[in-house]
This record gives sequence, structure tokens and C-alpha cells, in this order.
Amino acid sequence: MTTLVISGGRIVDPSQSMDVVGDLLIVKGKIANLGTSIPHRQGQTVIQAQGMVVSAGFVDLHCHLREPGFEEKETIATGTEAAARGGFTTVCCMPNTNPTIDTPTTVRYIDNVARREGKVRVLPIGCISRGQKGKKLADLEKLAEAGVVGFSDDGNPTTDTELLRRALEYGRLLNLPIIDHCEDVALVAGGVINEGPMASRLGLKGIPATAEEIIVERDLALAESVGAWLHIAHVSTARSVKLIREAKQKGIRVTSEVTPHHITLTEEAVLSQGTNAKVNPPLRTRVDTAALIQGIQDGTIDTIATDHAPHTLSDKQCDFAQAAFGISGLETALGSLIALIHDTKLDYTTLVSKLSTEPARFLERGSSHNSHSTNSPVPPGIGTLRVGAPADVVIFNPEAEWIVRPENFASKGINSPWIGHSLKGKVLVTLVGGQIVYRDERIKMG
Repeated sequence: MTTLVISGGRIVDPSQSMDVVGDLLIVKGKIANLGTSIPHRQGQTVIQAQGMVVSAGFVDLHCHLREPGFEEKETIATGTEAAARGGFTTVCCMPNTNPTIDTPTTVRYIDNVARREGKVRVLPIGCISRGQKGKKLADLEKLAEAGVVGFSDDGNPTTDTELLRRALEYGRLLNLPIIDHCEDVALVAGGVINEGPMASRLGLKGIPATAEEIIVERDLALAESVGAWLHIAHVSTARSVKLIREAKQKGIRVTSEVTPHHITLTEEAVLSQGTNAKVNPPLRTRVDTAALIQGIQDGTIDTIATDHAPHTLSDKQCDFAQAAFGISGLETALGSLIALIHDTKLDYTTLVSKLSTEPARFLERGSSHNSHSTNSPVPPGIGTLRVGAPADVVIFNPEAEWIVRPENFASKGINSPWIGHSLKGKVLVTLVGGQIVYRDERIKMG
């Protein structure tokens, strides 16, 4: 289709400080007009969006698509289908694949498969170290030239402080973020759940909050000394939020993310959901959850990212101590987060900003200044509904109730703590570049 009108929806676009009921006109894959009343002409395709929210497509800075190497868990095809169903139009895939994303060859492989089989835009994140072994730096400059949007050994903390310092120095020169999984491995030492009364009650080895916080503090000190861009992945504790807030006040160049599960669930979820609630870092306490939400509200936390981590049934249907860490989160992200709006803990502008506007700015910040990339993978104008921007759009009904059923997942990973639960808030349409990549059967077009 060349012309599409989304009619009568609540248009929420933080990039323009916009929250109005109106129409959105899409022509040849671009936003052509938006306002309170756009004339409908014969031949236009119209989506009636009364009672729904219309925003720029969501951007996920942290997901695991597993391909290449772990296709039994997920593929680029299934992962991006899940992303489309969740309202995500751009996803950044982490490099803990096999082979890892530590060479331009693997970057090109992912790009080729995504262009051929993907439903949404896929942007690779490259390794910090070769093979994610933490011993030698990957060739960060060549990875930047190939088009990665950042560097991480996610799944493995960067324990070698000197290696991390050198990575930060390269990141500063390339103007790309170093994304760290903050975890002191000696303190974790086989832990599987948040350290505290719950772990003692269940007889499980706990992971203390300080295991994260010590590394956050180390990383911030290094970023300050080097003057580099540090991004802290999946923040989970109240003190980590405090450290990041203080670092920003000092002018340290740091950004951070929080996951939907860390702000909507606590450690108590393991009682009812078992291994489907086993994640790293672990679900924490109500005090931590409240601090994370406060960090979102005051801007300390820049983005919400899913950390989508699909696993096979055998990975999860086993003894808790042996089960894999991770939650399959792309398809349930919005439904779980909308509860925070219904509970008046967040508003629509803040939620859309953290899911769309801010992560898009994160990507464009690196892309626009990365002179080492000859072909930036980040198109200008994502994360906004400004006229002329690519028509990456999501339409969702915040009142629609649905039950999370594994048989309805597009992802191969059905390891979700929301299985069997009723969520209120459902993505109904997702468009990438003006093309509908997901449409709920309840949506009629004319």
C-alpha cells in the first residue's frame, strides 16, 4: 500500500511533546501528516484506531536472537516475528551467539539473514572481547566499520579491569557505547536467586545486590577517567540507581536500561513461576522495584529494554539450580508494563519515551558521530512521528485483556513468568517503513 490513514487514535509522541487524539497519514513509507482531522480520500487504506494509542515503533536495545548457533532456542525469523507482535520495530541483538559477533563476517551474516527473513530491523551489538572470553579485545574498529551499534560481552561480565579500560578508550574514539553486564563473579559464585529471606526459605544460593553494585561503581569510575560512553545493562538494584544518578549529576557519560520484568516482578515470583522467573540479574525486592521505577520517572534510567532470552523447554524444565537464566520477553513487554500505567506509577508519555524515543536517540547518538561506519545501519528519524520520518508505528489498546498462552507465541522461547496470566494492554498493529508486519485479527482495515 502507498497511502495509509490511522484514524482517531491517541497519538503519543514524546519527541514532539504530543499527546492528542487525531489521525496519522502515511505515504510511501513515510509520515506525511498528523493532526486532529485529516481528510480521508477515496483509495486510501484506513485503520480505525479509536480508543487506541498510536506511537512510534518500540526500539529494543537488548535482546537475544540466538542465531547463529543456537537456532533451537530462537532464530532471527522467529525472534523478529515475536518483536513485531510486541510492537518493536528495531531490535539490537546481543553477541553471545556461536560464533560470537566478534568479526565483520558474523555481522554481515546477521545483516543478510535479517534482511531476508526478519520482520523488523535488526542491529547487531559486537563483542568487547574475542569469543567473549574476556582475554583479548575484539577488533572494535573493524566491528564499527561493519555497522555494530555498541560493544558488549553480555552474559559474561568484563572482569578484567584493564581490558575494560582499553575497550572504553576505543569506544570513546568510535563514539559507541561499551555495554557492561555488571556482576562480580566471585560474589555470585553459583547463586541463582536474589540473596535474602526468599533464597533461605527455598534453600537456594543467593546473589547479593552488591555483586552488581560493586561493578557498577567500578565501571563508572573507569568511564569518568576515560571520558567514554558507558551503558549499564539490566539495572536491578536500588543502590545501582543511586550510583547512576550521582554519576549523571557529576557529568559522567553514562546511560542505562531496565527490563520490564525487573520493574513489574519481585523475587516472590519464583514461588509461583519457578524457573520461568529465574533471570540474571535476579528479580529483586519491592524496595528495588520502587527505586527502578523512580529512576525511570526522574530520568536516571534512560530506556526500557527486554533482555529477551528465549530457551528450550529442557533448559527450564529441570532443577532450579541447573535451569538456564532468562525470560522470553518481547511479546509480553507492553502487556506487563501497561499495568504500571493502570496503577498510576507511569504515564503514557514516559512509557513511550523509554520504549521508543530514548532508545532511538541512543542509537542515533552513536550513528551520527561514528565516522568509522561507512554504512550506518540506523536510519535517521526512528523513534518519532515527525513528518518525513520512517513510518515505524505501533498501535495498541491499553484496555484489551488477553491471556498469555504458549501456543500463541511467535518466539520459540515460551519461558515466560506470564504464562497463564491475564494481561491488560495489547499490541494490535505494527508497521515498519509503512508496511504492516503484524496485525491482530481484531483489527479491520478498509
